Amino acid sequence: MIEFFPNTKIFLEIGPVSITWYAVLIMTGAIIAFVISKRNLLKVGYKADDIDDIFIGTLLSGFAGARIWYILFFDFKQYLKDPMMIFKIWEGGLAIQGGLIAGAIFCYFYMKRKHINFVQAADLILPNVLIAQAIGRWGNFMNQEAFGGIVPESFFSGFPTFIKDMMFINGNYHHPTFLYESVANIVGWILIVLVLKRFSRVKRGDLTFAYLMWYGATRFFIEGLRTDSLYFFNIRIAQLISVIFLLVGLFGYLGGFQKIIGKPKPIILWDFDGTLGNTQELIIKTFKKVFEIHKPDYNLSDEEVRSFLGPTLEDTFKKHFDAERVDAIIDEYREINIAMHADYVTEMEHATEVLTTLKNDGYRMGIVSNKQTASLMVGVELLEMQDFFEVVLGSDLFNPEKPDPAGIDLALEQMNVDKGGVIYIGDTPSDIIAGQRAGSFTIGYVFDKMREKELRETNPNRVIDDLREVQEILKEDHEWTITMM
Repeated sequence: MIEFFPNTKIFLEIGPVSITWYAVLIMTGAIIAFVISKRNLLKVGYKADDIDDIFIGTLLSGFAGARIWYILFFDFKQYLKDPMMIFKIWEGGLAIQGGLIAGAIFCYFYMKRKHINFVQAADLILPNVLIAQAIGRWGNFMNQEAFGGIVPESFFSGFPTFIKDMMFINGNYHHPTFLYESVANIVGWILIVLVLKRFSRVKRGDLTFAYLMWYGATRFFIEGLRTDSLYFFNIRIAQLISVIFLLVGLFGYLGGFQKIIGKPKPIILWDFDGTLGNTQELIIKTFKKVFEIHKPDYNLSDEEVRSFLGPTLEDTFKKHFDAERVDAIIDEYREINIAMHADYVTEMEHATEVLTTLKNDGYRMGIVSNKQTASLMVGVELLEMQDFFEVVLGSDLFNPEKPDPAGIDLALEQMNVDKGGVIYIGDTPSDIIAGQRAGSFTIGYVFDKMREKELRETNPNRVIDDLREVQEILKEDHEWTITMM
């Protein structure tokens, strides 16, 4: 027999099996927080499978940590006498701070193994935990737990009747501390995600530290009203941990950890054509040569010629030739292009100067290009730039091509670094979009003023027309873009 809402604690009863409101509300909060966080993480290039693994691992370790924390500080001896009580989670008994600590430990080691930047991911996830906490507190409400001291009935004047009725426990009305914390968590999420992020220039870690400060401060005061606190000797353990959260958050927000640990240098990845190598004339002459061979009577307009700069060869040739001929024409284009390199490839102004300075300053660099590696290396070696880069990746080594971030992801994998501190520099919209999808700080380099408008429309973090500006950008106290809902 199936019965919904047989009492205030049970959501659904199927014969002898019961699903409690407590479980439903905690899982609902966790799923909502996960959906928002996944949206944020996908925007900055994290893989869906890794995000799902993080959620499942954090959920399981968080539940285990929350339960262990509660058992340790509630009545540990009683649980030792009856170990089966440990598994009766449906009766309540989860301490969120233990869950947070256990979940953070899992995330740290998982992300380290997967080359995911822990602090960047925390910024994109942790503020949303406030939503899960806000909804989860209503599970305490349905269980008639996590309440405060006795108050007169008149205290509930203006409160909804159902809250007043549920706060009548053991013959007295009590402070609805579950409600205070639920509201405080929602307010905190709004302030951090919708106000702090949008109206201030946050640095890496600021959203995480803001969460710790807000949750630490609000929980400390609300915990003082509760009658069911967990104690460590005569100290409310939740208040002790809240003070630690608050102090850690404040220290981090003021830049204390950055001063101690230092700020790591970002990885700098470059496009090549139109960014380091001036290949525009080469590309145009190669296309014209191909059209002379295969469409000798076709007059290319200036607009058509400019449209060849940026898109992939396949996309360009499909617009002008039958699909079955495209692969052969691309091969011919590449042969012609390589043969003409020595005559038409020059370095961008100040390129070698900037690369030399960055290399001497200890920056690790690579190239990710939609050119095939063989053609790419001809240009790189012609300009004697090969010694500046740890990786040089052409489109034959990754799939799909830009604007997909696959090439950037592969470069970071080969360099054995996470994507939390990457600058990608390119001259086309596909470069900027690829960088954004990889979670990089993007710099758009304007070489051709006629193409500046379309580059700016992709909203790179910075737009420059002199490569020496990269060195100035690196001096700024900034962090990579954090994308939030």
